[in-house]
Amino acid sequence: MKFLGNLIWLIFGGLPTAIGYFYGGLAMMVTIIGIPFGFQMIKIGSLCLWPFGRTFHVDRGDLPGCLFTLLNIIWFFIAGLWIAVIHLVFGILLSITIIGIPWGMQHFKLAGFAIHPFGRRVDIIV
Repeated sequence: MKFLGNLIWLIFGGLPTAIGYFYGGLAMMVTIIGIPFGFQMIKIGSLCLWPFGRTFHVDRGDLPGCLFTLLNIIWFFIAGLWIAVIHLVFGILLSITIIGIPWGMQHFKLAGFAIHPFGRRVDIIV
């Protein structure tokens, strides 16, 4: 069922959305300051490419917590708020019908990830 959901997602908007995230990430990587933000855009794009059966969880790694907080605050004002609002609008529109609820839920998941992606890792659910 996850494969079918991902295939429908990919055909009806997932691929162009992921390509947009990848291009946005590459554009952010033009400057040295934008490299961490570009990596987060690519991370969101990979989640947007194949969202069913994947989730994210907090994984801070070796970096201190204050660095993630600072980067998430900057991210929120530069891109996170706007990306999350777009995903929330599409999630609400898709959830109007019963058939669209699974895809709407994926948009809500992407909106939550877009608010603060630093310190999170994308995992595959088995």
